[in-house]
Amino acid sequence: MKKILCVDDDLSLLYLYKEELSEEGYKVILAKDGKQAMEKFREQKPQAVVMDIRMPLMDGIETLNAMLGKDRQIPIILNTGFPEYKQNYMTWGAEAFIVKSSDLSELKQKIREVLEKREKLGKPSSATSKNYRKKSRPRPLLEERIDGF
Repeated sequence: MKKILCVDDDLSLLYLYKEELSEEGYKVILAKDGKQAMEKFREQKPQAVVMDIRMPLMDGIETLNAMLGKDRQIPIILNTGFPEYKQNYMTWGAEAFIVKSSDLSELKQKIREVLEKREKLGKPSSATSKNYRKKSRPRPLLEERIDGF
C-alpha cells in the first residue's frame, strides 16, 4: 500500500484528505506543519507528499527543500490556496502545483500520475525496494569471481 504524507495546518482539510485518499487505497499520514512533516517523512518514508505552503513553524517551501535534500526523487505536490506561488522559483522543485479545491479529483489524479511516473523511472517504493535491490545487484566481474574461489 502506497503511503501519502499530507501536510496542512487546516485540520478539517487533513481529515478530508485522509478520508478521500484512504478510499483510493492509500495509507494516509497526516502532519499539521512542516516540522511535524519532516519527523513523519523520516519515520514513515512516504512514496509521495501533498503539502500546503503557508503553515506555522516551518512553511511549505522550507519543508519542500528539506525533503528534497533528503530524497531528490520524492514526488511533492504543492496544494495551496495561493496560485501566485506557482511563479515563485522556490516552489519549482515540486512535482506539481495544484490550487486547493473541495473537489479532490484533480489532486487524486495528480497523485496517481506522480506515483506512476516514479515507478516508470525505476525508483522503487519502500515496500519493493528490498526485492529491487536484490534483483538489480550487478554481477561480479569474471576476475572477482575467480579471486573469490
